[in-house]
Amino acid sequence: MALKYKLILASGSPRRVDLLNQAGIEPSRLMPMDIDEAPKKSEHPRSLARRLSAEKAEAALAAIKSDITWKGSYILSADTVVAVGRRILGKAEFADEALSSLHLLSGRNHMVYTGVCLVTPDRKIRQKIVETKVRFKRLSGFEIENYLASGQWRGKAGAYGIQGLAGTFVQKMVGSYTNVVGLPLYETVLLLTGEGFDVHSRWPEG
Repeated sequence: MALKYKLILASGSPRRVDLLNQAGIEPSRLMPMDIDEAPKKSEHPRSLARRLSAEKAEAALAAIKSDITWKGSYILSADTVVAVGRRILGKAEFADEALSSLHLLSGRNHMVYTGVCLVTPDRKIRQKIVETKVRFKRLSGFEIENYLASGQWRGKAGAYGIQGLAGTFVQKMVGSYTNVVGLPLYETVLLLTGEGFDVHSRWPEG
């Protein structure tokens, strides 16, 4: 019966789509939400991830409110925040921003927080915040220069994507790898199944 439900992903991230596909889930619709992602004054990185994931889900819900086609759908959103202490490293759009972030991350521990928000067909809101501690090795100027040249930092929180070349920078990690990629799979599937979305019936037969 749960197979009749549709899942809207309030994101346009190819990485989040790939992760859902890994769990056997194909979103029915992608709805990237254009919201202000700037942190509020003195806002903790964990609180920012929680707030933005909720705001994305709520924006998607408002966008489909009068569209009967999507009535009764699940809405899933996520927001990933990278921070050194309380200092939040935003999505790098320019090389100088990426350079600054990589110098800060070099040889240090940092935290990756992902807020996951699920809106159920009866409009209940469920949230989960997942955190992972990551330590980068000390990066040489040559490594930073070549990583910047790769362009893989562009548009990514903290100016890196662990699933790409920057995976070679990770000396140690405590917590969920998929959380660092952008969507903690264990917790996401737990949220979905706990609210009646039958993930496992969607798995392909061999």
